[in-house]
Amino acid sequence: MNSELCDKLGIEFPLFAFTHCRDVVAEVTNAGGFGVLGAVGLTPDSLEIEMDWIDKKVQGKPYGIDLLIPTRMEDKAGVLTDDKLREQIPMGHRKFVEELLDRHGIDSTDLWNGEYDGRSSDNMREVGALKLIDVAFNHPIKLFVNALGVPPKSVMERARERGIMVGALTGAREHAVKHAQAGVDILVAAGGEAGGHCGEIATMVLIPEVLEAIESYKDIYVLAAGGIATGRQMAACMAMGAAGAWTGSVWLTTTEAETTPTVKEKMLKATSRQTVRSRSRTGKPTRHLQSAWSDAWATKDAPDPLPMPLQGLLSRPPFSKIDKLAAGGHSGAKELAAYFVGQAVGLMNAEQSARSVVLDFKRDFAEAVERLSATLAD
Repeated sequence: MNSELCDKLGIEFPLFAFTHCRDVVAEVTNAGGFGVLGAVGLTPDSLEIEMDWIDKKVQGKPYGIDLLIPTRMEDKAGVLTDDKLREQIPMGHRKFVEELLDRHGIDSTDLWNGEYDGRSSDNMREVGALKLIDVAFNHPIKLFVNALGVPPKSVMERARERGIMVGALTGAREHAVKHAQAGVDILVAAGGEAGGHCGEIATMVLIPEVLEAIESYKDIYVLAAGGIATGRQMAACMAMGAAGAWTGSVWLTTTEAETTPTVKEKMLKATSRQTVRSRSRTGKPTRHLQSAWSDAWATKDAPDPLPMPLQGLLSRPPFSKIDKLAAGGHSGAKELAAYFVGQAVGLMNAEQSARSVVLDFKRDFAEAVERLSATLAD
């Protein structure tokens, strides 16, 4: 493809795949796209293992990493550990979750005891973020993307020293300007259709707004994100001026994905109307599959979701139990089971390999460009 960004990154096709699955990263990169590993849930040791595995699989082909690092690498919680943070969760919120599980036949008596997953909120604070950066920057990555505000200046400087491009998630015109002023190389303009943390502005509106906002800044590339699951959508966004597409949801129903079988089955059956934008998972608005969990938090009797990271600390124990029980066929757990996904879920109707998704994107993109070009024929 005749693309300045492709030339800079050394890729064939500007399809960026955000994923928590190393297999998807490697498959997309090897197919000519650009895999990006979402690493916020990893420890430094596990990140080292994942990136070493990817390095061996891609054999020098480019890939990147995505983290959630606050601009100042600090937050209101300061140096509080997760255990101390959990103490701040009101009993009323705990009771609401316990009663919700009980109504679906799930024993909640030991819900708050023991370790329920390997994640730590330290990764969104200086103590954990720098450890992950140290690991990532010792590998031959080509892109670092921050999904939580303007990337810290110190991290940007370290990236530049290593020839690593820096990107940032952008949900509104004002975000774009702040990122551009900070010197970010790539803006991931994510519309409200996107899965996970998202804003309210639709992708079709956001892309031209962001491009207009940074018109006076040079050498900044905009990637379109939010609801994109086909090559024709990618072509439409690039026709508006985007340099490529940043995708996430479409990889969740691939054979390599980390998605649980229960959730994957629900995604393959879901329509685009069966996602919700809610604060019930992390404390910030995220789009995920509609389920008995999101329905319960939307009722008038539900408590107001807690701010990040407290809501995440509240929701992770029940979802750890929900996922395990759902895998065993528990009907109540299946009703509650959900995962982050965008409105593109309605276009994700068959499980296929990540490589075949890339090939479908390329073919669909080429056909869309041909159709558009035909309208200009004499």
